[in-house]
Amino acid sequence: MKKNIGSKLALYPMPITVIGAMNGDGPTWTLVGHLGIIGHDRVLVSLAAPHFIHAKIKETGKLSINLVDETILPKADYIGSVSGNKVDKSQVFAYETGDSGAPMISDSPLTMVCSVADIYLTPNFENYICTIDSTYVDEKCLDENGKIDYSKLKPVLFEFPTYQYLKTGEVLGKCLSFK
Repeated sequence: MKKNIGSKLALYPMPITVIGAMNGDGPTWTLVGHLGIIGHDRVLVSLAAPHFIHAKIKETGKLSINLVDETILPKADYIGSVSGNKVDKSQVFAYETGDSGAPMISDSPLTMVCSVADIYLTPNFENYICTIDSTYVDEKCLDENGKIDYSKLKPVLFEFPTYQYLKTGEVLGKCLSFK
């Protein structure tokens, strides 16, 4: 029998990401585990209201979504533990800028560069509805057909209720193959 545990957000684990935006001549970064897919060309990035990066995203209308793998997890965890209001995080990651000017973490296996299409406010959160302008993938994470192979990319997952990072698991089967 199922037990009602109240109104709890329970759609975890989720891929952990680092959101980047330009802060003058250098980037600023924040760790984000609240993302959503709202179409084949749009994503939602949800950030708690106090984040320093909000003003920077609004200035340019651009941001990057950088998937975290195990190699960059220690740095990603660090930037999630300090505020951009108090610490300059511009030197934490080596980065490059795409055509849009949004900073992309060089060592992230996958980066989506996005434009903000709309901002949806909820209590204590600003939610950016973004169009995906470009997706950059480390060639080592592509299959022979040029498609993303997540078994090679291995994004780190975040589980909110216990604040744990998880590894991606094994393949259970192909979608629509369980008859």
